[in-house]
Amino acid sequence: MQTQPWTMLLVMMAGWLSRHQQQAIEYLKAENSILKDELLKATGKKRIFLNDSQKRRLAVLGRGLGRKLLGEICTMFSPATIMKWHFKLVAMKYDGSQHRKKYGRPQITDELRNLIIKIARANRDWGAIRIQGQLKYLGYKVCPKTISTIMKKHGLQPDPDYKRQTTWNEFVQSHMQSLAAIDFFSVEVYTLRGLTRYMVLVVIDYATRKVEIAGIVEHPHGAWMKQMAKNLTDPFTGFLKDKKYLIHDRDTLFTKEFREILKSTGVKTLRTPPLSPNLNPFVERFIRSIKYECLRRMLIFGARHLDHLIQEYIAHYHGERAHQGLDNELIEPPPQGEGEIVCQERLGGLLKFYRRAA
Repeated sequence: MQTQPWTMLLVMMAGWLSRHQQQAIEYLKAENSILKDELLKATGKKRIFLNDSQKRRLAVLGRGLGRKLLGEICTMFSPATIMKWHFKLVAMKYDGSQHRKKYGRPQITDELRNLIIKIARANRDWGAIRIQGQLKYLGYKVCPKTISTIMKKHGLQPDPDYKRQTTWNEFVQSHMQSLAAIDFFSVEVYTLRGLTRYMVLVVIDYATRKVEIAGIVEHPHGAWMKQMAKNLTDPFTGFLKDKKYLIHDRDTLFTKEFREILKSTGVKTLRTPPLSPNLNPFVERFIRSIKYECLRRMLIFGARHLDHLIQEYIAHYHGERAHQGLDNELIEPPPQGEGEIVCQERLGGLLKFYRRAA
């Protein structure tokens, strides 16, 4: 049989391509080997680690070549390793564990877990069943065992002998409408006798934040304090006529006679612990405000000047100043017009207030 010329040409071409492919493979094997050595040397590791995506790519390509050919061309990984990746890829394809029904109680959300911890910390005498009832009302379904486990983990299990004690903050919040506070602050005033210190007695209503200056005097004494107590508890005009509790510090000026007059009218005095100004925050905040916003920015000449400055600030404090503790509302907001916005001033512009003109 005579061989056709084009057949001979194809055979020669195939041999040439096969020879050049083998040369290309040998080159790539050598190049990979060099790169592997340099990479291991640079990283200081004994092996090259691939991520799942890289393993998957080699496994798919390696499966088409077969173990024998892989053994001839692989320089980075053994044929067994590549085939193992392939079989793992196949197993993952048919793995139904992600869709398999899970047994046991479902995990609760972080939001619910944090809510349980919050409630347990705020109510140290509440058990798991009571917390479960509160959560049920809020729309959460959780068993007492889960709640108890979370409480134990965070050291919040209620003590059977635990006796609930009202904290100071709880007391203040639950008695806000019937609470007031009183305190002194000092002001240096220029007089004919030189620089003189005056003491200012201020009272604040916890619920409304209204303030009254009970008195201004150089030297407070027992008789003066008794008169202040009578003024504050006057059944018609007294600032404390509707109050049940008056908070004050341990200053000796708050004498026994002062406290007894208050007690006789139904006002119980509550003395804060020593060095605890944070337990009387509202009156302390007012004192800071009047000093910073007004008194420390003025040279004060005489008692009448001091009284005028304080009264102007009180008017500003009640009707022209927003209060963060009242959601930025005014205590006694004046009537609001519908005209253009105008600036209202007190004490030569030291205190400013903006309103709409009528």
